[in-house]
Amino acid sequence: MTVAFLQSLIDLLTGSLWTYPILFGICVGDALIPAFPSETAVIVCGIQAARGQLSLEAVIACAAAGAFIGDNLCYAVGRWLGTPAVDRFFSGEVAKRRLDWAGNFLKERGSYVLIVARFIPGGRTATTFTAGLVHLRWLTRFVPYIFIAAILWACYGALLGYFGGVVFKDRPILALLVAFGVAASVTVAVEGWRRYRR
Repeated sequence: MTVAFLQSLIDLLTGSLWTYPILFGICVGDALIPAFPSETAVIVCGIQAARGQLSLEAVIACAAAGAFIGDNLCYAVGRWLGTPAVDRFFSGEVAKRRLDWAGNFLKERGSYVLIVARFIPGGRTATTFTAGLVHLRWLTRFVPYIFIAAILWACYGALLGYFGGVVFKDRPILALLVAFGVAASVTVAVEGWRRYRR
């Protein structure tokens, strides 16, 4: 990501009333299209909350609601469109490997992988889609875990940005870069733990 892109994202996610629906939409879209910068958007909104331009509670609520709805949409695509969706959206070798990993992990370890996968880029889409594909029980084995994952993820991203914004109050780009570095480290640690366990 370039500094210009980060600055434009900060400018977009300012303290206007449109900020909350934009954040919500990005978080919904990220579940279906992993290229959406949902984690970055949540961190930016956390920074803006620290600068007094947004409500931290509203940022967490919008991000969690968007993540929860997006994950349920991805589950619905896997459940109701199935194989045609695999052929259309998961045709690449990396995507197929992620689907295989998600399917095996759901069978071997259970639904808690839905929480872990929320913190792995691309993993959340593969896992929620696969949960629908294998007809994981929606109400008892999908919804509770996705609900917890969405809240944890939203709190993590927003608070990471918030504390970065407190420390670097007059330098939002630096706050974002530091918060992004911490988020990347957490992602690497989660991925390393997953590979070690495997």
